[in-house]
Amino acid sequence: MRRSQATRTAPPGRHWLSRHATFIALSALATAAVLLLLAARPAGAEQYPPFMKPGATPEQDVEVIQEYFRNKFPDVPYEDFSNGLYALFPAARAEWEMIEEFPPYDPYIEEGEQLFNTPFANGRSYLDCFGATDVADQYPRWDAERGEVVTLGYAINLCREANGEEPLDAEKGELVSIAAYLAYQVRGRQVNVEVPDDPAALEAYNAGKEYYFSRRGQLNFACYHCHFETAGQSLRTNNLSAALGQTTHMPKYRSKWGEMGSLHRRYRGCHNQVRAAPPAAESETLRNLEYFHTHFSNGLPLNGPGARF
Repeated sequence: MRRSQATRTAPPGRHWLSRHATFIALSALATAAVLLLLAARPAGAEQYPPFMKPGATPEQDVEVIQEYFRNKFPDVPYEDFSNGLYALFPAARAEWEMIEEFPPYDPYIEEGEQLFNTPFANGRSYLDCFGATDVADQYPRWDAERGEVVTLGYAINLCREANGEEPLDAEKGELVSIAAYLAYQVRGRQVNVEVPDDPAALEAYNAGKEYYFSRRGQLNFACYHCHFETAGQSLRTNNLSAALGQTTHMPKYRSKWGEMGSLHRRYRGCHNQVRAAPPAAESETLRNLEYFHTHFSNGLPLNGPGARF
């Protein structure tokens, strides 16, 4: 809402300044206390939270993780976790709903459709690789033939390489536009990631799980600390979303980026925030992480692409 000229130019009173300074100081102290509490915990071989069962199956992981968030946020309807932080912060949600009236990701969907249907130099196209456009809900998946996790972004570049084309940047640009177009085709479907009865698939899943709960960086944080323990709180100016549902709206337009970005771009950004060296986008490490991360949101509606601040 536009302020009047008087409101914008009138200087604040001394009492307002005092209260404002006190509020900032208390907020800074609270943030510092949380950061110190998390970082002070010693890193060790056993890194999983108490509610995680040792040696649990992927299905058991889904059950206990979803139960954890249902109990932590009893007033949040289960399907609303797909909306990320906007399920937890009403004021931010109101702004987001206004943005969704004219979503900033629309031009990227249009660009993605054009790119998806543009033939490669050999005359073939992405459609020859994927067979259809409503396939995004099939990723990430375990590819037994390749012996590795294949994400949507990875599949797009595998298609290009198979047709003699150079791989695209996996964090932004054309690849992300194509992913946005494909994500839009499956809106409303449910997350349904499978971990087949294959020791290699389970190994990849467990590698992603271990990475998620492992501390790293100078701040000695794991993904778990921000998106399980302190989900629903604010650190500095960051509202922390719940881990449940974080992958449903990818890729996303982020105001901070001023463009669309991939899930792996966000993973790498999180590494930077805890002062850890980030693995490459679409590396085996981040693909395994995505496999675990997406799997425990099974049953939630897909609503990508998304828009976030």
